[in-house]
Amino acid sequence: MRDNMPSNLNQNRVRQSFRRGLASYHQHASAQADIAARLVQLLHDHRAPDRFENVLEFGCGTGHLTRPLLQRLKIQHLTLNDLVAEAAPGLGALTKDRSDHTHFTFGPIETVPLPKELDLIASTSTVQWISDIPALMARLSSRLSPGGWLAVSGFGTGQFHQLRSLGSSAAAPSYVDSADWPDLLPRDVELVHVSQAATDMLFDSAMDLLRHLRQTGVNAQADQHWSRGRLRAFEDNYRSQFGRSGGLPLTYDPVWMIARKRG
Repeated sequence: MRDNMPSNLNQNRVRQSFRRGLASYHQHASAQADIAARLVQLLHDHRAPDRFENVLEFGCGTGHLTRPLLQRLKIQHLTLNDLVAEAAPGLGALTKDRSDHTHFTFGPIETVPLPKELDLIASTSTVQWISDIPALMARLSSRLSPGGWLAVSGFGTGQFHQLRSLGSSAAAPSYVDSADWPDLLPRDVELVHVSQAATDMLFDSAMDLLRHLRQTGVNAQADQHWSRGRLRAFEDNYRSQFGRSGGLPLTYDPVWMIARKRG
């Protein structure tokens, strides 16, 4: 786990950043969409059932994971959770044909009331915002039925390493590498799969890179004030240390984890 974890995650700032990025997130968060599709494929690869009675997805956002879940699985009842209620209207197109079988709940997944006897809990690109992942995994496991599935993707310590090297605070509190996941799970959960695969996005300028962060809301912890001189110095340093092929690379470091409740 990242060893320079911020001591106090500003949840109000995270909420504000997510709300601000909702309108542009779905269009620009192509990396997160690919990560979500990969998570559902891994469930299939590990012979998860294609039919579930009671499913929870937390951190649903604009539906990057909701869509492949509904396309590839038969789900009787689906509970969708996100930190901000403003996510609900954007999910309407995905759930309009199953409104009687879909329930929305909003608030921090660490404390919001959750259904019981779930047979699948899934989430993508969210757990990096959770300060105490072992406590959350224990809470989620307590809501799983025996044999239930837990499918989660987060990000490893290589996530946005260029920004951290340059002193940016654009980091979530819990970047977890694949090797760390076995120690984060409660004893009543069996690890089925964990993998990690970093990839770089390339931007023409620092302005383009920062715009991407803002449009996807992933800079919730970042200082938002940029003067012209500060931006120029940031780009010069970035190019000097990490520039490649005339552009600025930004590393995404996704980690996929699948586990099952013992029973």
